[in-house]
Amino acid sequence: MAAFPRVHSKPGLTLENARRLLVIRSFRSSFPIGIALAGIALWLTPAATLAQDDADETVTRFLTAQRTDFEEVALRIWDWAEVGYQEERSSGLLQEQLTNGGFRVDAGVAGMPTGFIAEWGDGGPVIGILAEFDALPGISQAAVPEPLEREGIGSAHACGHHLFGAGSVAAGLAVRDWLERSGTPGRIRVYGTPAEEGGAGKVYMVREGLFGDVDAVLAWHPGDRNDASPGDSLANLSAKFRFRGVSAHAAGAPEQGRSALDGVEAMNFMVNLLREHVHERSRIHYVITRGGEAPNVVPNFAEVYYYNRHPEVAVARANWERILNIAGAAALGTGTTVEHEIIHGLYNLLPNETIGRLLFDNLNAVGGFAYTEEEREFAEAIQEHLLNPRPIGSQEEVMPWKRTPAGGSTDVADVSWVVPTAQFRTATWVPGTPAHSWQAVACGGMSIGLKGMLIAAQVLARTAADLIQSPDELVAARAELDAARGPNFVYEPLLGDRPPPLDYRR
Repeated sequence: MAAFPRVHSKPGLTLENARRLLVIRSFRSSFPIGIALAGIALWLTPAATLAQDDADETVTRFLTAQRTDFEEVALRIWDWAEVGYQEERSSGLLQEQLTNGGFRVDAGVAGMPTGFIAEWGDGGPVIGILAEFDALPGISQAAVPEPLEREGIGSAHACGHHLFGAGSVAAGLAVRDWLERSGTPGRIRVYGTPAEEGGAGKVYMVREGLFGDVDAVLAWHPGDRNDASPGDSLANLSAKFRFRGVSAHAAGAPEQGRSALDGVEAMNFMVNLLREHVHERSRIHYVITRGGEAPNVVPNFAEVYYYNRHPEVAVARANWERILNIAGAAALGTGTTVEHEIIHGLYNLLPNETIGRLLFDNLNAVGGFAYTEEEREFAEAIQEHLLNPRPIGSQEEVMPWKRTPAGGSTDVADVSWVVPTAQFRTATWVPGTPAHSWQAVACGGMSIGLKGMLIAAQVLARTAADLIQSPDELVAARAELDAARGPNFVYEPLLGDRPPPLDYRR
């Protein structure tokens, strides 16, 4: 791999970030200097001239001129790698960017200290853009193309939410610039949504009615390809099951003990038998978060954390009832007691194809990007550790439009049941890279991830501008949503009335 030159750090940046930024700038063959300078010059021309230009050109000028600032924001959030509901610095930095851009910011919404809503504009349609910024625990954090010797330490942006948050804020600011310069009526609203990774931050916003006046919502996600195809997701109910027993000496008085760990293991065994008798698209997985402290002490407390998923809410609920019954049986059979705390509950995604088609058209118009020689070396080194690599060069292309099933879950789904919502992916990771991996972390900490982020910002901003100028599209999107969710639909959160689990990562 090529040696990376070092530079002096800028105020407010770590030396490592400054080093990466120099590398990033040296990698920009897909953004030639002449084009970038031309974009900046055009952006600095008088507003009267810009008002006559179309929205696509205006947002491109803005994002080109501000590119380095948004890259620095993303890398700072990458460095912090704050997990769900603990994203104080990450959320604060994004709020600062929006406040400085003239947005009205409402912080601490829906009982979440790191949640926020930022809005700019008056009259016209309201277009929402979602921004995530939480990291994952237990994954190594380094922008290098090989695994660290010690895996699973600390937290890391293995799902690219630092790019998600920074890119969405960049798009919101670009739309605000176009609205002001063109004099177009409309409102752009950025939702700062914490704890997507298991904390269901958006669900609490939906429950509080914070999307009630929104005409359309746009979202994106880092990925290993450029893809705006409509895809579903899995409804998901999760909980921590806590078993309590009686401590005793495991050798000297085992008959006087009742093992909470036995309760957990009995539950897990019966759930694993259940897998044979659930629908094939069901997904049930768990981790034992507490199993005792010493082998010679019968554990009086143990905890297991379960996810239960299915493409349909009704089936997920039915499976959940069976899991709850198993937990009770496990406690009865081991002489322990059990209680559970719902951590999150998510609907399945309702992709809106009316809006999705606009995203697809704009993604095709913006396109992907080519790797520089250094980026290709990085990508090839990453792919040596992938089980299913895809061709390098595919990040330059846009995937064809087709309906695709998904295997994951997202709290974007709950938003999609109350307002027309569509999302897409850009190639922020080396082709073939799975989410929640050290490879995704590495790509997100260098130029490959940042280039994909800026493509996403352009697509978001262009599509928001299209929707603001296209009331017929908004009417069609709402009609599509009404048809998809059926008559007399009333949203009821799967997590009930519980408050946000602000300590679920502690």
